[in-house]
Amino acid sequence: MFKAEPSLLELEGPIRITGDFHGQFYDMLRLFDISGGGPPENKFLLVGDFVDRGKQSIETISLLIAYKLKYPDRIFLLRGNHESSSITRMYGFYDECKRRYTLSLWRDFCGMFNYLPISAIIDERVLCMHGGLSPELDFIAKINTLIRPQDVPDEGLLCDLLWADPDEN
Repeated sequence: MFKAEPSLLELEGPIRITGDFHGQFYDMLRLFDISGGGPPENKFLLVGDFVDRGKQSIETISLLIAYKLKYPDRIFLLRGNHESSSITRMYGFYDECKRRYTLSLWRDFCGMFNYLPISAIIDERVLCMHGGLSPELDFIAKINTLIRPQDVPDEGLLCDLLWADPDEN
């Protein structure tokens, strides 16, 4: 039986933090290379946006999933705002799956995205997520109250953690 990781991962450093590959497969490989190697040589926290925009989203997310399966304690994948069925329909992943394989593949990936953790805290000091803080986040452990799997709602805590940008006020 598949057991989803908690919405808030508790990780220990040292760990390299990156994200926003957006289907740029060779850029991702280059980043692993200049970091001294991908997993297992280094530990990584990837903060989402693995798909869309680039031409090789399928290869990008497939390699990341393979790394996660082979090195579960060396790579951690957080959900970004592009790991959502509605966003992938607009920004290219849907079309890439449809053109190269089947819509069933796209549905399966979107179903998997709904299980991805939302945030991580490193060494009990550094909070990481794709988006930003939410006015609904009164305490950090509240992140673990988020029900998963679920698609990204239009508002609320999950939406803010994946979408919120800093506000000068």
